[in-house]
Amino acid sequence: MHRSVQRHRDEGFGLDELAQAARNHGMPLEALRSEITPAGLHYLLIHYDVPFLDPADWALAFEGFDRPLRLTVDDLRARPRVTVPVTLECAGNGRAMFDTRPLSQPWLREAVGTAAWTGTPLAPLLRDAGIPDGTVEVAFAGSDRGVEDGEEQAYERALSLEDATRDGVMVAYEMNGQPLLPQHGAPARLVVPGFYGMAHVKWLDRISALGLPFEGYQNIVAYRMRTDPDETGTPLSRIRVKSLMVPPGVPTFPERDRIVRAGHVRLEGRAWSGSAAIERVQVSLDGCSSWHDATVDLAPAPHAWQRWTFDWTATPGPHDLACRATDATGATQPLEPEPNLGGYANNAVHRVRVTVRG
Repeated sequence: MHRSVQRHRDEGFGLDELAQAARNHGMPLEALRSEITPAGLHYLLIHYDVPFLDPADWALAFEGFDRPLRLTVDDLRARPRVTVPVTLECAGNGRAMFDTRPLSQPWLREAVGTAAWTGTPLAPLLRDAGIPDGTVEVAFAGSDRGVEDGEEQAYERALSLEDATRDGVMVAYEMNGQPLLPQHGAPARLVVPGFYGMAHVKWLDRISALGLPFEGYQNIVAYRMRTDPDETGTPLSRIRVKSLMVPPGVPTFPERDRIVRAGHVRLEGRAWSGSAAIERVQVSLDGCSSWHDATVDLAPAPHAWQRWTFDWTATPGPHDLACRATDATGATQPLEPEPNLGGYANNAVHRVRVTVRG
């Protein structure tokens, strides 16, 4: 049974939510212009505290395997090295836009970013440690600790053995060509391309082979789609198809209403999906009444976002712009989010109201 404090949008934000927002930050949407998000602009969510681990004293333990290992940063760096751009999105991105929301990080749309992650593939590490017969899941524990439902615990998530050993999953020790920053999981973190951010465990401390499904809090209580606190819910995994638009024009301060000059305007943004490549992005200029195809660039990597552009002749007056993406599976962004207690997986179309001045 999962209980959480629920608040209606009209209630405003409490100091507890503001405390979350002050320590976590989103990516400014103007950074959608960049294929690779600078580390300081990449979204950041810290569940508990930043551990500030000393790389010289750190080692990654493999437990429950046939040949248990302890690997230092130097050990990881000595192994085969890969660098892959991967788009990460928080499962709670868009939470603040639901009619009701739980007491949690109050994201708008900015909890996303794409970094070039460097590390060593996970599957060979697991094979070298010796995967026991009967292993069904692999659990990943971080060094950050906190209290949830009254119990002190490490942040810990699990993947099925199939997901843990698929191509692209890595133990990363660099971000954008530099050693991981403390807030991004130094000395090493998990990167699981295509999955929401909760799966990318930071400050990796321990990897465990399990013969039974993992029953940790972050798997069986948190990060599940449910509409009733008494239901088991469906676990979150792959990122839903989504697109965002670079806000055109200039903002008013502090409201951030958009002011655009009449004439030619190039609308642009990024689109992504955890399941397949983006095949189509459409733009609406009239509040989602009609749609026009945008130009979509090829993805730089299988799980990195794709740029889209659309040329618009802006005429004076108010305009309700929107964008929506469709991936190769046929999944398309909905006009409204799917209601759920956790405020998860909001992939509704991005709407931007602008005023065009002559």
